Amino acid sequence: MFVTGLVLAAGASVRLGEAKQLLPYRGRTLLDATLDLARSCAFDQLLVTLGGAADLVRERVDLTGVRVVENAEFSTGCGSSVRAAAQAVDPRADGLVLLLGDQPGVRAADVRRVAAATTPLAVCRYADGLGHPFWFARDVLPELRVLHGDKAVWKLLHSGRHPVTEIPVDGPVPIDVDTRADYRRLLSGEAR
Repeated sequence: MFVTGLVLAAGASVRLGEAKQLLPYRGRTLLDATLDLARSCAFDQLLVTLGGAADLVRERVDLTGVRVVENAEFSTGCGSSVRAAAQAVDPRADGLVLLLGDQPGVRAADVRRVAAATTPLAVCRYADGLGHPFWFARDVLPELRVLHGDKAVWKLLHSGRHPVTEIPVDGPVPIDVDTRADYRRLLSGEAR
């Protein structure tokens, strides 16, 4: 099976006030940590979307083995990043796993379980709710190419148009860093 991994890292970090992709984390950057996780998943293709702070990210983050997809429309929400990246998905791909660039606490084993779903869509069911990563099978990829808005993938997930598998995952939804408080929680060891 050919699986594409997509790391969303194009946001402008408006709530945080600085480029969260570049926040120090475990001796590197937050985005480095997430890309290391993505590399450990052995995707056949690995994409990352950049937009806000793209030049600084290119200077400071190790993008080895990653195809960068520039999203000029990053300020319109993450739907635009998914839409831009969907154009770059290898035609051999059986599907795509969507990861957040500011959520390094996701486990590679859970990513593999999501990617093994036999339904068109899959999502992790953590102890405290649904969360990333998501799986989109090949049949759903055309819909990703027309997404709009900030919660577009969630709307697709809950649309009822496709069967969805909820993959049970131990523990709470991993922290994604949107605010200073989230970052402090992450640094204090609450990645999960």
